[in-house]
Amino acid sequence: MKIGDVVLKNNVFLSPMAGVTDKPFRLICQEMGCGLAYSEMVSAKGLYYGSENTKVLTDIDEEEKVALQIFGSDPDIMGEIARRLNDSKALILDINMGCPTPKIVKNGDGAALMLKPELAEKVMESVVKASNKPVTVKIRKGWDDSHVNAVEIAKIAESCGVKAVAVHGRTREQFYSGKADWSIIKKVKESVKIPVMGNGDIFTPEDAKRMLEETGCDAILIGRGAQGNPWIFKRTVHFLNSGELLPEPTIQEKIEVIIRHLEMMIEYKGERTGILEMRKHIAWYLKGLYGSAKLREAVFKMEKYEEIKEFLLNIGKTYV
Repeated sequence: MKIGDVVLKNNVFLSPMAGVTDKPFRLICQEMGCGLAYSEMVSAKGLYYGSENTKVLTDIDEEEKVALQIFGSDPDIMGEIARRLNDSKALILDINMGCPTPKIVKNGDGAALMLKPELAEKVMESVVKASNKPVTVKIRKGWDDSHVNAVEIAKIAESCGVKAVAVHGRTREQFYSGKADWSIIKKVKESVKIPVMGNGDIFTPEDAKRMLEETGCDAILIGRGAQGNPWIFKRTVHFLNSGELLPEPTIQEKIEVIIRHLEMMIEYKGERTGILEMRKHIAWYLKGLYGSAKLREAVFKMEKYEEIKEFLLNIGKTYV
């Protein structure tokens, strides 16, 4: 898989997710075979004005293959931040034009940019001109069913020198509800020559294969399907290469990875913050286990590493 001059080992990628795709989770997904991991979205304005909390989000490990995602709607600020990020360890710079959350779109950022194609064009031109890394863009089907313009935005992106476009098959109005419309991914793929990445409703290796076949897209982005399930990368890559489905991880394998993920979070963010942010991951990892609601409830009350580790090891012994 090639994006601009960046060569990647496969076409199964981790989608950007705010509060989820931080460095510890990206590293785990990449160990499991993920070809490219997108960062959490980073505010260009936050970086521009020197916010330390924002700067932390740009931290990338040497061994990572990362696309750093920035958001904003001021072409000058976006361009300036792209220039500053030329020294980043990221391989690719991505522009967010798909985030549906109210606090982002009310400022005209994220998916709101799709409502203003002329402004979107200026933002993309500014970033491409300033960046020495390949620039990609992530969009949605459109704002709502009356404003489906993914094809138009993708064509503009290509004309601006953007090297690949990712398409989530839902409108902004849908958020993450309903079903992703994969046909829009196919239409975008047929309308541009640059690589197209498909996103939306990939929860199994079979889903990934079906999306590639139905849309003709060049790569897939897995988002919610990877929450609590980094094994989806290993299983998907293997399935696409061999047609063979690897078994789901055992409970013991899960517990081992959860504890390691927890340790990485604490090392990276400190015990208090690491545990607070890890709780949702643990809930996702344990989802589907008998009595998982009670297990989740118990974890959300725990505040110490040793306490959580002992709790997890006991789960491993109980659910053999």
